Amino acid sequence: MGGTHDVLADMKIALACSLAVAALAIVVALADLSGARGPAASGEVNPVWAESKWPFAMDQWGTGRTFVCVASDCGSRVEVNVRPKIGFCNCATGVADDAELERVGDLDLVSAQTQARGDGRTIKVGWMSGRSRTYRTSKEGAGENLLSAGFNDECDVVVALAKFGEGDPAKIEPAVIAFLNSTPMVLWAKKELGLEFIKREW
Repeated sequence: MGGTHDVLADMKIALACSLAVAALAIVVALADLSGARGPAASGEVNPVWAESKWPFAMDQWGTGRTFVCVASDCGSRVEVNVRPKIGFCNCATGVADDAELERVGDLDLVSAQTQARGDGRTIKVGWMSGRSRTYRTSKEGAGENLLSAGFNDECDVVVALAKFGEGDPAKIEPAVIAFLNSTPMVLWAKKELGLEFIKREW
């Protein structure tokens, strides 16, 4: 009798252990699933762009369009300001070097004092070629990262200025260039350059 009782007791213990292990596995699986659906990790870039109001005063080039990606999607808040400058580009060479990018770009909208973080890079937006370069600025004691980009069709240029605080340039720059290369933005640039009914392939 005692032997039977011991066997039953052992079976109950084994069953309880099995149930505990199964419950633990379910908890772990749910935690993993919850994590996969949670907010992006700090510094991760999964851009979602929302249009906002142009933040700068009117000047000779007029206003453009502004788009914002919040920190939860881009790792830090990113603001992209983009507009055309008709007839302002070197017609022969386009935005081919950093000197031309600085001449046509909109860095002065943010600060008169900027420091390049390195050499610029060649970019392609739609059918247009151009250049981008990252900068650092100090304004009223608060440093901020900037990205300047310019790309042209003959003598006309589209310039973009992105502000992204302490964000990682290595992650933010590709995200901004990809956004500028999105079909809606390329078609908008095409229209702004007066090429709405002229064929361009990219």
